[in-house]
Amino acid sequence: MKSCDYKLSALLVLSGVLALPATTSAAQAEAPVQQGADPQAIDQAAFDQCVQKLKARALQEQIAPAVVNSQMDSVQYVARVIELDRRQPEFTETFHNYLGQRVNEHRVQKGRTLLKQHYDLLLQLTHQYGIPPQYLVAFWGLETNFGAYLGKMNVLDSLTTLACDPRRSEFFTLELLEALRLVEAGVADHGTMLGSWAGAMGNMQFMPSAYRRFAVDADGDDKADLWNSLPDAFTSAAHFLNQLGWQRNLRWGREVLLPGDFDYALAGRDVRKPLAQWRQLGVRDVAGNRVPALDLAASVIVPSGHNGPAFVVYENFEVIMGWNRSEFYALAVGHLADRINGAGELKVSPPEGERLSIETVQWVQQTLNTAGYDAGPADGIFGTRTKRALRKLQKEQGWVADGYLSDDVLQRLRAWQREWAQAQPAQTGETP
Repeated sequence: MKSCDYKLSALLVLSGVLALPATTSAAQAEAPVQQGADPQAIDQAAFDQCVQKLKARALQEQIAPAVVNSQMDSVQYVARVIELDRRQPEFTETFHNYLGQRVNEHRVQKGRTLLKQHYDLLLQLTHQYGIPPQYLVAFWGLETNFGAYLGKMNVLDSLTTLACDPRRSEFFTLELLEALRLVEAGVADHGTMLGSWAGAMGNMQFMPSAYRRFAVDADGDDKADLWNSLPDAFTSAAHFLNQLGWQRNLRWGREVLLPGDFDYALAGRDVRKPLAQWRQLGVRDVAGNRVPALDLAASVIVPSGHNGPAFVVYENFEVIMGWNRSEFYALAVGHLADRINGAGELKVSPPEGERLSIETVQWVQQTLNTAGYDAGPADGIFGTRTKRALRKLQKEQGWVADGYLSDDVLQRLRAWQREWAQAQPAQTGETP
């Protein structure tokens, strides 16, 4: 077995790189969105000029001129890529819909069948890298529906389009350069390098940078092929998770039950306590037993607020988020892995709720920021800073401080905003 240009020093970069999974989700959930930008506003002349700059950058990076010219001269702008980048389901769907679509009975049963089919290889990888078989199958299921859909978009076109968009230009420029290096190494070319709209490739949907650094030739054919070789794909995923810091013999987390007087201001991944302290606070497993009195760092998260399921999550949950920076995604991986391994459905079902429009979230962020709560950029993405700001307001107002934007909380927030605005002194322009 050999790694494809493996560099351990790249881990700091890659902890954010694979925030781009197989489907239409996003890297770096807190990245700002250019307000009012039309995804199709770029004209051909501007795109051509951008391509020339990217070619010059690639040449500066010592990528072979023949590769740069042959691959970049045929790239095309894809407006649909920008549209998908702006509208990502992790940030507009409810947890109820997200989990229901990704962890359903059909996928669970298929995952169990495939776990048995590939068990010998997967068990070998557990011994080598420490990743239990059910997790690798769960990643495979979420990324490409067990290899059923690897993506049909031209990766070089997608990455060039995203590199020429101001939102995350540098991030995708670096990924484009890595994709060109893959071409240079003979992995694929402009015509055969197909994947997701965001440039993720193969059965496990590796971004180009991760492909170069963590892809492994496991079947001995002198090529790490994540499209067509399941041994390569499984081994590369295990290798990547291992290097992200996966802890052997530790699960991702578990569903728990919270006491009626639980302080939801303590919920969130930014609050970590030993499991023994959560036990003292009344946290129990779904069978009603108090969680173990262990010195194991854990956080409590409530993705659907206080009316939905609660989870304690451990270090391996953070490792999963090194693959994809969405809490919904990490919960789906963990829950699907548990289901594939024989567990049942959640004890508490997520409430249905309604989808949050980007415009609604932007209004919430603007409202919180104006009132002095740091919700981050008004980008329409309900991320960590926005949750933290909402939780602070909820706590000050005596509401349940779960940081969850339910319909009820949204109505309360609108009423509070009107009262707050009326209480502000008139702007006369005079110095007080």
